[in-house]
Amino acid sequence: MTIADPIRATLPLSLITKGDNPRRYFDRKKHAELVASIRLRGILQPILLRPKGEVYAIVAGERRYRAGLEAYGPDGEVPVIIREMTDQEALDAAIAENDDRDDPSETEQADAAVRYLAACQNDRAEAARRLGWSRTKLDRRLALAELSETVKLALDERRIKVGHAELLAAVPADKQDKALETILASGLDVGKTRELLMRVTQNLATACFDKTECTTCPFNSGAQRTLFETHIDDGHCTNPGCFELKTQTAEAIRFEEQERAEKAARAAAPPADDDADDDGDEADDGEQVDDLDEAGTEVSPGDRAETPGRSEPRTPAPVTPVPSPGGGSIAQKPTVTVKSIAGRTSDLREATWRTALARALAANAVHAHSAILVAAMSGTLPQIKAETLKARAGLLVGASFPGLAYADKIAAICALSEPQAANVLSAVGAAYAKDVLTFGHVADLARAFDVDLRDVWQVDKAFLERYTKDELKFIAQESGLVAHMGEKGFAKLLGAKKADLIAGMLNRPGFDWAGRLPSSMTLDGQYGPPPVKAAPPADAPVTQLAA
Repeated sequence: MTIADPIRATLPLSLITKGDNPRRYFDRKKHAELVASIRLRGILQPILLRPKGEVYAIVAGERRYRAGLEAYGPDGEVPVIIREMTDQEALDAAIAENDDRDDPSETEQADAAVRYLAACQNDRAEAARRLGWSRTKLDRRLALAELSETVKLALDERRIKVGHAELLAAVPADKQDKALETILASGLDVGKTRELLMRVTQNLATACFDKTECTTCPFNSGAQRTLFETHIDDGHCTNPGCFELKTQTAEAIRFEEQERAEKAARAAAPPADDDADDDGDEADDGEQVDDLDEAGTEVSPGDRAETPGRSEPRTPAPVTPVPSPGGGSIAQKPTVTVKSIAGRTSDLREATWRTALARALAANAVHAHSAILVAAMSGTLPQIKAETLKARAGLLVGASFPGLAYADKIAAICALSEPQAANVLSAVGAAYAKDVLTFGHVADLARAFDVDLRDVWQVDKAFLERYTKDELKFIAQESGLVAHMGEKGFAKLLGAKKADLIAGMLNRPGFDWAGRLPSSMTLDGQYGPPPVKAAPPADAPVTQLAA
């Protein structure tokens, strides 16, 4: 069908399809009001359409179309204006209509800004002119286009304010949804949200890397000031992942340069005298790079060969107590074992496994039911603290439940649907995991239900700070960090201060601690390597692999 001039007509709704309207959110209350109005008075303003094959696509009037479908059904006829239009003309008309509304959505404008910018070959000045916006408004809307779909919907539904959205737009997209959950769950206002983000940002003044790229980065708070009315203080990075990666790279370069300089200094030094004192001065913590063999094991002066110019380590002899002048013995450095380092984490290990089991039972009503039956039949169910479940009864059963008479509580429990009853059982199982006195019961249940500690815990700074440097070396060896860095590389790191050692262990480029369970945290005292990820099918579509 070819149409030279606009045509006014009536069409059944079944011949109308949605177009490329930038509008994305439709208020439910206003929709219901419009449906009632159409049933009473009909559609007074025609819907603007353009031909699209055998049907007609909406250019302007999708809200009327949606309400008409509900009021009349697909066979109902509505007034329309049919006009031949290019894609750009249709977009112009749709945006113009949306801008004329008294409640335009910032996210709708953001999506429109993206489309206009593409149509203008990324010429922001031209896009702003054609939209009839100021350049500042265009830049701000384009920045909001970086919001995740979940955050956009929350803004559309006014569950958050524009200030919240502007703050969330300044953090990486993969962190926005989690931050949104925190904002909504805690009822944070814009000011509290800003304070929260300030605590998790990185101060660029302390960065050890070249900050040239940071001056134009959208995650630099200085750049955000020019975009948003709500922003955090200048001089901060809101992308911790990028900041950490740049820091790791800079530290690796510094380490390599330092190592090269030390090698050059050793090569330029004169050969050591045959009569030189082998004892030398001890380094901090009794550890020095030259006193380590290839495996990173400390070598005593007596174990060195008498080769001029360099002392080569011999195989260490078994350690035996050395008699002291007073007839006793001089204590040797204790041997590090799984059992010895596990003693430093007994409290953390128990609390973390209880949390992991509680989460597992809360997520699986069948396992929770089994745990409750075992607890009841073994006489340990009464160990659940009375207040643990009473405090949650209103959430699990109903807000009025805590105040009901006992007989009414029975009726309320009996009236629970299967999903609700399963939810209560899960909560009881989780409470048992937290409160049962004997940790052995927790361990046995965790083994029976294949609970994975990785779901709730991973190696971090607080964990490593519990240990001595020898114990940190043990953890690094069993976790594969020593193999990753090489014996000499880790030996070099081991000679640093403990705080720098821990930072170096956590921030080693190319090494990921996620999924690694040190033996001191496992139930069987055996190191748990990261789970092997299944390889994607060879014939998987490219888009699926990319996702």
